[in-house]
Amino acid sequence: MLLLSCQGVHWSDTGGRGFVTVCSDFFEPHRSRLVAVATRVLGSPADAEDAVQEAWLRAGAADRSEVRNTEAWLTTIVSRVCLNTLRSRAPLDADEPPDRPDDADGPEAQAVRTDVVGQALDVVLDALAPAERVAFVLHDLFGVPFDDIATVLDRTPAATRQLASRGRRRARAADPEPNPDLARRREVVAAFFAASREGDLSRLLSVLDPDVVVRPDAAALEMGSPAMAGADTVARFFDGGAAAARQMLIDGTPGAVWSHRGKVMVAFEFTVREGRVVAIDLHGDPALLDALDLDRH
Repeated sequence: MLLLSCQGVHWSDTGGRGFVTVCSDFFEPHRSRLVAVATRVLGSPADAEDAVQEAWLRAGAADRSEVRNTEAWLTTIVSRVCLNTLRSRAPLDADEPPDRPDDADGPEAQAVRTDVVGQALDVVLDALAPAERVAFVLHDLFGVPFDDIATVLDRTPAATRQLASRGRRRARAADPEPNPDLARRREVVAAFFAASREGDLSRLLSVLDPDVVVRPDAAALEMGSPAMAGADTVARFFDGGAAAARQMLIDGTPGAVWSHRGKVMVAFEFTVREGRVVAIDLHGDPALLDALDLDRH
């Protein structure tokens, strides 16, 4: 019988080597992000540590042979644990509050000081239903794609986006002050499109993170938008190729849309960190596009 210990987690098992592997090689590189996610979702460091501990045990017991993105997989596990914890605190049917109509730096540090909600973050999060809170925190604070969040919540991407939008609107109402970081992110996206329209490859590269990714949904893939990674690949794809896109805020975040005959066909949603584009999500799903909150100002 072997007693194992990992960051305060203890496990006694004759097959302990498997858990050691999970702990040292698979789980630990992502622990700080997982703790940050759990802390923001649950609002309690102690509860967050418990959630991460449970996620560690679940990861150790799971079949990892088909896992392609370790960080995304572990984030899904800890998010589901957190969602169950929130639901145990909340009254029944709290995920569907009738009075909220649908129209109504490193990642850890950015989550703590996120510009969207400022000092009112904890108050806002406490007012949200469990599914809203998870969707808002994962997307707005940690940049998790809606397709991945939909898996956590067992919802469609469009429904998941609406949940995050509810949280975002409440956050804006709680923090009405002008947002200087939003203005800065819009400047970065504007610089991206200006360089793209002018065919200025060097300027494009200057606003892209070296590890930037382009993530099209299934509908965007069918329209010919490929998944890409790396600044050079992304810059060459967009070099001179964004003349028809119109910039606007998409659910409060910098982005753009491409339309055909007056109908929005693809939405470009940008994630900007430390003055550079780190991700571009391309949305072509008609149901999701119909749920977008577009603001041209």
